[in-house]
Amino acid sequence: MGRLTNARIGVLMGGRSSERDISLKTGQAVHQALIRREYDAVSIDVMDRLDRALEDQNVAIAFLSLHGPGGEDGTVQGFLETLGIPYTGSGVCASAVGMHKALTKTVLAAHGVPVPPGTVLRATDKLSLAQVLRKAKLELPIVVKPVSQGSTIGVTIVRRRTQWKEALALAHRYDFEAMVESYIPGHEATVSILGTSEKGSTVLPAVEIVAPEGFYDFSAKYQKGKTRYLCPAPLPPKVVRHISELARRTYEALGCEGAARVDFRITPRGRPYVLEINTVPGMTETSLLPMAAAQAGIAYDDLVERILQSALDRVNRFARVGPTECV
Repeated sequence: MGRLTNARIGVLMGGRSSERDISLKTGQAVHQALIRREYDAVSIDVMDRLDRALEDQNVAIAFLSLHGPGGEDGTVQGFLETLGIPYTGSGVCASAVGMHKALTKTVLAAHGVPVPPGTVLRATDKLSLAQVLRKAKLELPIVVKPVSQGSTIGVTIVRRRTQWKEALALAHRYDFEAMVESYIPGHEATVSILGTSEKGSTVLPAVEIVAPEGFYDFSAKYQKGKTRYLCPAPLPPKVVRHISELARRTYEALGCEGAARVDFRITPRGRPYVLEINTVPGMTETSLLPMAAAQAGIAYDDLVERILQSALDRVNRFARVGPTECV
């Protein structure tokens, strides 16, 4: 198969978020795949004056490999739309909602997708742990995390009351809003999706994540050998079918495109809860999207091209109706 486009592709990576190092690894891997497929691709570390870098490099299409705030939250997507540069992945609205865990839960609950019960605390709120538990009808253990962060940064499982203040302060270090929600015991799994609801989405095999001490934190995610990934997930077929359908519903409810990964906790009785969606999933050597794609028979370079197709679909949409917001 020939190249999908002859236009110059800028792989946007790095940035200023706490996930910068992972983004650089994702971007470098994507860039190498595009070069192997003989695309005219350049890598761009997104720091100051992105507009100048795009102009200097004569970029016609942006392949987004940015994680976290400033790259996955709709801001760079909106910026690229003002420049008329098509980009990979989800649009402004889906990216913004997907990055904000509380908004994601609100949308999913409205669509009948199960999410853990919880509440949001702003840094200016002055509530005791007892007041929070009573208000949200929660019991220990609970999970405290920033509302808009990824890679399990700033997350604490609070099992004892003495952990509360430190956990809340850590979450607020990364975000003005902190989410407090029920801890769901059991299995951790993730399901990746490719494509669009308009042209049809593909649900990839589920991956079960077996982390040390049951907590899939930052080091468990990115240190080789620390966590076991089981793909396809050795869960009961009924549970796998259920989370695959919930992942598709999540993807479509938010209007995602290109690729995304939906993370779950599954109780010992097999009841799943959606924790969050990642609209720019990692593409490093230890990332779960490429692992699931490989299990489905999609090689890494083919996966990159399938994500690239989402930018080309956006080219056609821009031509028909111009840049769009929530539609």
